[in-house]
Amino acid sequence: MTSRISNDRPTTPVGAQPAQAPSTAPFEINYGLSLGELFGVIRKRLWVIALVTLGLMGAAIGFGLIQTPVYEGSIVILIGQEEPTDNAGQLQGEIAGLQQITQTMVEGVASRPIANAVIERLGLQTTPGEVQKNLRAEQIGATQFIKVDYIDASPEEAQRIANTVGEVFSEQVSEVSPSASSIRAEVWQWAEVPDKPVSPKPRRDGLIALAVGVLLGVALAFLLEHLDDRWGSFEEVERILKVPAFGAIPEYKVPRGKE
Repeated sequence: MTSRISNDRPTTPVGAQPAQAPSTAPFEINYGLSLGELFGVIRKRLWVIALVTLGLMGAAIGFGLIQTPVYEGSIVILIGQEEPTDNAGQLQGEIAGLQQITQTMVEGVASRPIANAVIERLGLQTTPGEVQKNLRAEQIGATQFIKVDYIDASPEEAQRIANTVGEVFSEQVSEVSPSASSIRAEVWQWAEVPDKPVSPKPRRDGLIALAVGVLLGVALAFLLEHLDDRWGSFEEVERILKVPAFGAIPEYKVPRGKE
């Protein structure tokens, strides 16, 4: 009895490996960019970076130019004691205590009673809240000095109010502790008429806007490049798809009259 092999079915010789089916897995895409490609993206999107930077700089400088100049008058107040001790150990402890008291005094300088007294003495047409908003006091390091700043649209008024704050505060501290060993406050450095405004500063604002604009522009340029799914060259096709590129089909537009 003989058997017949159908020619309709392919046969595989013994010991031969079956043919590998073509891989249907998607291409592995690598988006890593070299240093040259990074600079290429920047050159390509340079108009975006320039537009964002110039826009921010123009807005910052323009906003500064329309603002009213503000001046700052500054004084320095010293917190001390009427009759300090002669003992070295006690003196060191008293100095440390005065430094801690100075922290409390900072809050007193910018308080509502001081603002009310300044308004009454100078006859200002304003509110205590407005004076407090323009008044700033801070301890200078771990010392007994308090720096007091007052800002105003008038340089003369900034000086006058700052000096008056020092006078009023010194008087009220003396009234609160009238004993021989009481705490006292005196103006160590009086305010002078400021010759330059503290705000606005268009040049400084423009430089800050320049730095921020460049950073935002570069970030936007790379974002646009990431969202752009077009391939710009054969090298980019080969790098992303990892297959050789043999040619390109040119874009052709049909004339309207021949559609």
